[in-house]
Amino acid sequence: MKKVKIIWNKTSFLILPLILAVIIAILWETKALNVIMGAPQQILPTPSNIFRVLGENLTKMSSDIETTLSEIFLGLLIGSILGYLLAVLTALSPVVGKGGIALITMFNAIPIIALTPVVLNLTKLGGGTVDQRSFTAKVIVVTLVTMSSMSITSYRGLIELKPFAKDLLDSYAAPKSVEFFKLRLPNSIPYIFTALQIGVPTAVISALVSEYFTESTLGVGYKIKSNFTNAQFTSGWAYIFVGCFIGIILYILVMIIKTIVLRNRRR
Repeated sequence: MKKVKIIWNKTSFLILPLILAVIIAILWETKALNVIMGAPQQILPTPSNIFRVLGENLTKMSSDIETTLSEIFLGLLIGSILGYLLAVLTALSPVVGKGGIALITMFNAIPIIALTPVVLNLTKLGGGTVDQRSFTAKVIVVTLVTMSSMSITSYRGLIELKPFAKDLLDSYAAPKSVEFFKLRLPNSIPYIFTALQIGVPTAVISALVSEYFTESTLGVGYKIKSNFTNAQFTSGWAYIFVGCFIGIILYILVMIIKTIVLRNRRR
């Protein structure tokens, strides 16, 4: 009984969502969900129809998926690097750095639907094609949104040090560079992954939502909007599923890398 309880405590976080997902899938496929929600099958097609359309059009979707993934990866990469550098600046020079973190947090508080048009208009000043301007605008939006979580979370990792470790380096009169690379940087690594766990879903959402408002016709988010606008509901749902898969796969990838990197590490 005790072993069963231990196994349940370790796996319940995964089993319970799966059970809920199976229940929803059964209700959805049997059209009971349509009855409960009062939605016609045209608007809420069954998962089997959605996956059929997804399989038939996967090749056509590849360019949109590639565009969205490029926006997510590039924006997340730039946002994470800039966010971490800002965290380092704040840890080394709180007077200067905290102002930067406050500014980035302010940008993060602006809704994406308000931020995207502003950024899009700014990118028009640089010229280029519609697709280039739209891609740049979406990357900037993802960058701004993901910087906040990385800077704030990493800052905690850089300053929340074990007292005896800091005292030991101080007793040896270790220079600031040694303190940073031997103590602060390693201590911040788990916090970086925590920030990525927050940043990956945020980056996916930011990219999909920003695609609603840009001029380019490429991207999963744009295709969701255009298909629903043209009453192509099954295709719209297929693109929604693609967006969900992107978010889930990227999150799992971050968790796998985190497990490998921190496998022999104790917090």
